[in-house]
Amino acid sequence: MWDALKRPDVPACLRICAGTDGSVTQLLEVLTGKTVVVKTLEQSVIKATSDIAKLLDIEVGDEVNSRLVTLDAGGTIYVLAKSLAPVKRMPQAVRDDLMRADIPIGRILREHKLETRRDILKMEIVRQDFFGNIPVLSREYRIIYENKVLMWINECFPVDDRWKM
Repeated sequence: MWDALKRPDVPACLRICAGTDGSVTQLLEVLTGKTVVVKTLEQSVIKATSDIAKLLDIEVGDEVNSRLVTLDAGGTIYVLAKSLAPVKRMPQAVRDDLMRADIPIGRILREHKLETRRDILKMEIVRQDFFGNIPVLSREYRIIYENKVLMWINECFPVDDRWKM
């Protein structure tokens, strides 16, 4: 899994962001010196399919918040992120913030003082239409809260010169 980070074409700043088990948004702000803006492209509450139920360890048909966002610093998009979160597992205040505002997930968890961990499941270089013909480092992980899956997240980082900071 970690081999994707060892490739010579993956810039060091990207390795740091993709290899963290903490907040990518906070790292991006430190690395760029700019405020990261979350822009929501899609958000809806969906019913869990069997694949989603398996990912989140919930029942088929349970409500899931599905969100697709970009992380932008200074007009440059660094990350495309898809998240799936079982609605019934989220504390109400977290659910409200996640569903109503363009707030980074790491900031939501920190502001509500949730003690969580991130378990990285997969990391690989792929192609992703959003960034055009640029290779993308894709990583999937789960955020665990009280020994249950609070969220599944897939982040896609374009592998190019935007990371040479």
